Amino acid sequence: MITEKKTQFLLDELEQLRQQGLFRPLRVLGSAQDTEVVVDGKHVLNLSSNNYLGLTTHPRLKQAMIEATEQWGAGSGAVRTIAGTMTVHEDLERRLAEFKHTEASLVFQSGFTANLGVLQSLVREGDVIISDELNHASIIDGIRLSKAERSIFKHRDMDDLERHLEKHRDKRVKLVVTDGVFSMDGDIAPLAAIVERAERFQALVMVDDAHASGVLGANGRGSVNHFGLDGRVDLQIGTLSKAMGVLGGYVAAPQAVRDFLIHRARPFLFSTSHPPGVAAACIAAIDVLNAEPERIERLWKNTARFKDGLKRIGFETGASETPITPVIVGKGSVAMEFSDRLFTLGVFAQGIG
Repeated sequence: MITEKKTQFLLDELEQLRQQGLFRPLRVLGSAQDTEVVVDGKHVLNLSSNNYLGLTTHPRLKQAMIEATEQWGAGSGAVRTIAGTMTVHEDLERRLAEFKHTEASLVFQSGFTANLGVLQSLVREGDVIISDELNHASIIDGIRLSKAERSIFKHRDMDDLERHLEKHRDKRVKLVVTDGVFSMDGDIAPLAAIVERAERFQALVMVDDAHASGVLGANGRGSVNHFGLDGRVDLQIGTLSKAMGVLGGYVAAPQAVRDFLIHRARPFLFSTSHPPGVAAACIAAIDVLNAEPERIERLWKNTARFKDGLKRIGFETGASETPITPVIVGKGSVAMEFSDRLFTLGVFAQGIG
């Protein structure tokens, strides 16, 4: 039996979080993910999810998942490289490549593991990863797992990016990495300027489009399409769990990148593939994006109205250019208290400390 003495160091750290007002129990939803949800037994307005387009409850996605589960079973039963690749997985990857205007794609268990898999395997000792300082945690962790040198440029600062490219111009591989949309502040990467500089220095470009897919570009194709850069960005990382409403992540890239990752990306090699119902629902989500562009139009209209209302009553929403709308209220403990007060008023808006 594990004694309290063995875990005292954890108890001490948890107590510190409580004293700082940063300890957060999990909030439990008792309903489907929707505009209004039941949290801890209370009906509240949902301002906390990544379900941008409401696809989690779309009839076409639910029906696709049910039918695929009936046909293929509840799980895949193996990793992709042994016996876990079904036709529905390959169909999804073909559809993603078509949607993102790339040669190929490869699906991972999440956007997080997609970033880890690429950064851990694609570059090696003697190479360099040049990364925006506000990139997502999965990129930061992927860089830490890589044996390549890390070089961090100031947020969206193209002069600083150019200095880093100049400094490392003789490296075998130079990989510039940026979020397409930054998940905390909601601002958009200056992708055209990044690509122009990368091309000048013969560097690869990788864009994490987790919060741009389904939001920016034609029918939600993402930031690369939004800026008219199809064919000029080497790797696009996407998620299937935000605007797409299901689960998973993917890399959209040249066929050579897909083939290499199948052999070298450890999260892909050592994880069981998605249940077939999940893959089928993701295909249905692509169909909905193509068939119902009005969902994205409505998202942007709602975003403009929401931001305008917040500003009119005096709230600061930072540099956001997208539906991600930070409400800046001060230090972490204040944000947590503010979140709790909103909940009592019927608004579910989680604080980030």
